[in-house]
Amino acid sequence: MLDTFRKVTANFYQRSYIKLHNRYQSQPIGIWRKITNNILQVDGTAMNNISSRYCKIWRVNPAEEKLGYKQVPVPIAQEFLKNQLTDIDNLDNVSIQNTLFSYFHADNKNLDVTTRALAGLCLRCYVSESILRECKKVDSMFSGSKQFTYRDLLPFVLNDDGQKLIILDRDGKTQLMVDNCSQTTPELYKFFSMTVLQTFNADSQSRMSLDNWAYLQTKQNPELKNFLSEFGFKHVSDWSLLNRVRTKQLERLLTQHRYIVEAFHAVYRRDRQMQHHKAARKCPDPTNVQLQEMLVYLQKYQVSINTSARLMRELKNIAQEIRKYDIWASKESLDIFDAESGQYQPRRDLLVDSIDEVDVEQREFLEFLQERLYTVMSEVIQQQVEANIKKLHHSSRYAPFADKYIKGLQLYYSQAMSLKEIMPLLGMTSWDQTRRILNPGDLLTSVRAQTVEQMLESILKKAAEKGLTKMPPEAGYLKAVTEQVESYVDEQVFQAAAEEIRTGKNRTMDSLYAQQLRSYIETCTLPATEHLNFATK
Repeated sequence: MLDTFRKVTANFYQRSYIKLHNRYQSQPIGIWRKITNNILQVDGTAMNNISSRYCKIWRVNPAEEKLGYKQVPVPIAQEFLKNQLTDIDNLDNVSIQNTLFSYFHADNKNLDVTTRALAGLCLRCYVSESILRECKKVDSMFSGSKQFTYRDLLPFVLNDDGQKLIILDRDGKTQLMVDNCSQTTPELYKFFSMTVLQTFNADSQSRMSLDNWAYLQTKQNPELKNFLSEFGFKHVSDWSLLNRVRTKQLERLLTQHRYIVEAFHAVYRRDRQMQHHKAARKCPDPTNVQLQEMLVYLQKYQVSINTSARLMRELKNIAQEIRKYDIWASKESLDIFDAESGQYQPRRDLLVDSIDEVDVEQREFLEFLQERLYTVMSEVIQQQVEANIKKLHHSSRYAPFADKYIKGLQLYYSQAMSLKEIMPLLGMTSWDQTRRILNPGDLLTSVRAQTVEQMLESILKKAAEKGLTKMPPEAGYLKAVTEQVESYVDEQVFQAAAEEIRTGKNRTMDSLYAQQLRSYIETCTLPATEHLNFATK
């Protein structure tokens, strides 16, 4: 059983080969810098000879029948690195990138366009691997029925052959081609690798790693998203998703969740079908009357949900599970790291069609993790928010703002307002004061810490029940499981939540953490916040 448990956890945590070097820090951003700077690969395997990534580019190659891509050396990039970064083998990855970005963005105003373009070419080579690996990740996540493969995704984002020298215009957006005479002309064909570099904030101290930024931009590429929408992966509302959930997806849910979806269909889908005669389009939120009827429906299955607010949270949690259905359907990586060659090689043991069977014990373990994560995080959010309000009440300086804390979170997470915009609405005098009172980063860090702690406790308890470890567990076992739990909760929830906070303008609060926090805020009926209807001011 111990070997089975290790096999299950090792298979699920393929991405945890790179250990999280820095432990939990009190600074709101410290833990997130740790995550993004250390987890550089989608499968967690460390790069071999990192400097070679800056002078070799991955490009589409239809002649490669099995792969559809190949890695091509870029001699001028290699020569540039040799001349400009003479001690590159002694530099860490971040230092290399900082130097190249300083050239690329012409921090030295006297820098010529060719040098800028060559530095950009090195960075384009680097991100090409991140783009390629994200396409493979999307394939392994969503193509259980093999309706498409990563090869179908590559033309949308891996469209840079490394043959042209490109810089950005002064506006930081327009791509300019540099010719042999160092003259620039607008480049009509837009390279996605340049879009990644253009949008990356290399100067931010709390920035995301370039690899993770490339992963994120690849997932958000409009053309790729439009392609995926043809296969049903378009972003839809929770209610639309639940309304049209398929039988195969329901089979993956826990028994109680299937009952909840059945109640949703019996009430919401019934009313929705009646509304089709009235040309109804967008799926609205369930009304309180509908939720009450669902609660009555669930009583015959002895599902212990007593309030409409709790049912709303459960429905949203189930919608998130359904969104991840195809992720769990195929978790096998399409390639593995070959130690002898130092390269990633296609797996030889996979059939043409994706393996769509999931081991029963592994499935039970994953279900347990998912269910506990949603439950624990929901409870911890409530505990931490209430603790923060209590702390404000006991503060001589900030007690008057304690009753405005919930409203502040609502403005931040529901209306995506910045702290600067929230400041006058809550009657605060400065941005710094608003940050000290609301501090969404501190709240997120506290929720993460408590979630990790409670998840670890639950997993160790379950492992002890199955006879997989003794209590208290040995130090080595505890350390390994702790790292896996941290990796899991960060990947599932907190990495995306931290990235939202980092984003400046035009942020969207769509992470699971933000959704759970909004669900809790909706249940709060603090009398002191009822009069703060700022939307009308």
